[in-house]
Amino acid sequence: MEIERTSVGKYVVRNVRGGSMSMGAGEDASFTPVELLLAAIGGCTAIDVDHITSRRAEPTQFSVEVTGDKIRDEAGGNRMQNLRVEFTVTFPVGADGDRAREALPRSLQQSHERLCTVSRTVELGTPVSIVEAAGSTGD
Repeated sequence: MEIERTSVGKYVVRNVRGGSMSMGAGEDASFTPVELLLAAIGGCTAIDVDHITSRRAEPTQFSVEVTGDKIRDEAGGNRMQNLRVEFTVTFPVGADGDRAREALPRSLQQSHERLCTVSRTVELGTPVSIVEAAGSTGD
């Protein structure tokens, strides 16, 4: 993953497969880093749940709302709390839809407890190293 500055507070994020998206400080329509974190948490679980349930039936509705509160904690640092991922998923009437509905609670639990790399990493509190690349301070 690479992030390139395009102007003050505006960046382009690129992945190794050639995808790109804009990221910024919230002054335009670009996603902020916090919004991307919420999207990653919800998206990771959505992919897991979709793969499991859609084998049984194609959903008639599949939406995910991810919320959280940005706070300044006791140590004076910014962080998120009250992270919540809410699924609204419906399946068609019939035996296949019944099987998908039956699999939904289990698929949510499986994603949360062992499949979703993003939410598990956040919950387990994996350390992040911030380093300056050699030779990056001068021309």
